[in-house]
Amino acid sequence: MRIALLVTPLNDKNLRLAAQIGVTDIVATYPGLKFERLLEIRNRVESFGMRLSVIERLIPTLRIVHNTQGRDEQIEDFKTLIRNMGQAGVEILCYSWMPDDDWQRTEVELLERGGAKVTAVDLKKPVATPTDTGYRREKNEPTTAEQLWENLEYFLKEVVPVAEEAGVQLSLHPDDPPVEVLGDQPRIIISPEAYERVFDIVDSPANGVCLCQGTMASSAQEFDIPSLIRRLAPRINFAHFRDVVGALPSFRETFHDNGKTDMVACMDAYYETGLNCPVRPDHVPTLEGESNEAPGYHMLGRLWAVGYMRGLMQASESKLKSVIGERMAEAPG
Repeated sequence: MRIALLVTPLNDKNLRLAAQIGVTDIVATYPGLKFERLLEIRNRVESFGMRLSVIERLIPTLRIVHNTQGRDEQIEDFKTLIRNMGQAGVEILCYSWMPDDDWQRTEVELLERGGAKVTAVDLKKPVATPTDTGYRREKNEPTTAEQLWENLEYFLKEVVPVAEEAGVQLSLHPDDPPVEVLGDQPRIIISPEAYERVFDIVDSPANGVCLCQGTMASSAQEFDIPSLIRRLAPRINFAHFRDVVGALPSFRETFHDNGKTDMVACMDAYYETGLNCPVRPDHVPTLEGESNEAPGYHMLGRLWAVGYMRGLMQASESKLKSVIGERMAEAPG
């Protein structure tokens, strides 16, 4: 596994910090459709000894998701992004099929350990994190689950061949929170079975998954995350390493060492399945001195998380080497 970091804001100070703590791969948000801008970001990252590996977040897809006016134009823009990434050597495009465009929460300043601020969901309360990407639903009724699946199939059949040709891997993030209906709007990417249906639509190595541990851990189905890693490993090309306390209908995010999931077993599962993809700390607590204007995306919590992850990675590597050594010693001849 390779430690990645979504650096926000993407400035020299944060890139230098990332390099100093051992990050090898950088994740950038949607750069627009100008190849020159993507190349500028890639070269800036490389100047700090790291590589730009993933584009993620704020990619315009809502007209595609809901099949509203301008869908095909948005698909063509998505293809342009894929081709630009292939030309620039950026290997992974992480997108979602969330009908609201991004993750949703009902609380963004819940106090955690030592007064750190975290986000939370209580389905009895209204959403507190609306997103606005210039999209307004152009229907008077929600898009049904069946329509979401039909729209996703249309999209994948259009874009996966382009990704194959460009050498780019698509990485589908689950709906967060993973609930069948939020408000009045159905959601579909909420289970391993949903992912397997996605893989069946277009059977291609370019049609992959971003395994967001925290999203799946917050499901009311109480998934065993290490088992889920092993189940989906053939299609995992990117991972979000985070944890929660509780499960739907109510959960909160937390520090990586303070949640419900066996994070040691998760890291062991990545190594035992032979995965070598970028993995980044996702939403982190907002720490003392930070504004919380971008909940989950400030820098201090990420620095703490990377140190925690590096320790787990070294332990998993050591255990795997020990197991391999024992098997070789036991082998005849």
